[in-house]
Amino acid sequence: MAAFLWGVFPYLAISCLVIGSVWRRVTRPLGWSAKSSEFFEKRWLSLASPLFHWGILCVLAGHVAGLLVPIGVYHALGVSDEVYHAFAMWAGGVAGLAASIGILLLGVRRAGVVRVRVNSTVGDWVALALLAAVVWTGTAMTIGYNAGFGPYEYRTTVGPWLRSVLALHPDVARMSGVPGLLQLHVILSFALFAATPFTRLVHVWSAPLRYPARSPILYRTRRHPSTGA
Repeated sequence: MAAFLWGVFPYLAISCLVIGSVWRRVTRPLGWSAKSSEFFEKRWLSLASPLFHWGILCVLAGHVAGLLVPIGVYHALGVSDEVYHAFAMWAGGVAGLAASIGILLLGVRRAGVVRVRVNSTVGDWVALALLAAVVWTGTAMTIGYNAGFGPYEYRTTVGPWLRSVLALHPDVARMSGVPGLLQLHVILSFALFAATPFTRLVHVWSAPLRYPARSPILYRTRRHPSTGA
């Protein structure tokens, strides 16, 4: 089971992510969107969506810094383990809480607002459930586990394992002593990757990177400003 979870499953999930995304783009180009529900309800969305999206972006930035950058780089830069973990706990905790509250509000909105609920698909619920599971287990690990048992040094276990997976030589043994909560978080994260092409989450590939640099759009009224006609 360990060999499958840490040596096979990640590749299955990544394959689903890549091949499924290409398949959806080719076969269903008109469905390549987040299918916004703002038209049905805006008040809850205006609070929940920024909380979740800004929180998750900060969390992802922290994951890149913690998992893809070797611990030796931090030592070479003079960043002690104590300083790193203190920053990771407080900054990561705040970002995780923001994302957790955001996904909770999104779930309450989808279930409680009739117009949103009746226009929801199975894929919408699957995406919401997986996102909530990933965010909440990660936040519980960052805040709950670290506060109760002390900082866990994932930079010497999960980090090297993930880099070995990306290098196509998975070091399965690295994950043997990882806390169960963190193992669950990793498994759920890869399950989320696998489900992405078949849900509304596929819109992550359409990040509006050109938006800040595009020319402004001008809106003009057809009525004369003085007469209103």
